[in-house]
Amino acid sequence: MKTLKNRYALALAAGLVWLGGCSTPDSRIAQHPDVFARLTPEQQGMVRAGRVGVGMDMDTVKLALGDPDRVTLRTDASGQSQIWHYEETVYYDGEFFYPGPYWDHRHRGWGGYWGPGPWAFDAPAAIYDKFVIEFGPDSRVKSIRQENP
Repeated sequence: MKTLKNRYALALAAGLVWLGGCSTPDSRIAQHPDVFARLTPEQQGMVRAGRVGVGMDMDTVKLALGDPDRVTLRTDASGQSQIWHYEETVYYDGEFFYPGPYWDHRHRGWGGYWGPGPWAFDAPAAIYDKFVIEFGPDSRVKSIRQENP
C-alpha cells in the first residue's frame, strides 16, 4: 500500500513538473513584471496575446513568445542582425496534419510514437520556422516573418 502511495506521489510530482515547464505569456509576465510594467498599454495587450510588433525590444519579444528555438546572425552593409527562429513541428497520420505534440487516440498517448505497427506514421512530417524575428543593430525588431505549413 505504501509503495502505491509513493508511485502516485511520484506521478503527481512528474505531472506538475511537466505542466510547470509549459511557458505562456502570463507565466513569463509573472516572472518579469518589471519588463511588462514599462510597456505601453498597446504593447501589453500584444504580449498577453502572444504577438510581437516592429520596434519591440528583445525582452518584450521574450515575454510574448518565450526563448527562441534557434538564433542566427546576418551581416550585411548596414551591420549585423540577430535573427530568432521559433520552430513548429507538424505530424501527419496519413489523413490529417497536426501541430505537435498531439493526443493520438489510436495508442492513447501523445504524438511522436516511434514504434512498429500502424503508429509509425506519427513521426514528424515537417519542422518549420513558425516565426522569424529579425533584430536590427539597436536590438529592436526590424522585421517579422510568419510561415504557415
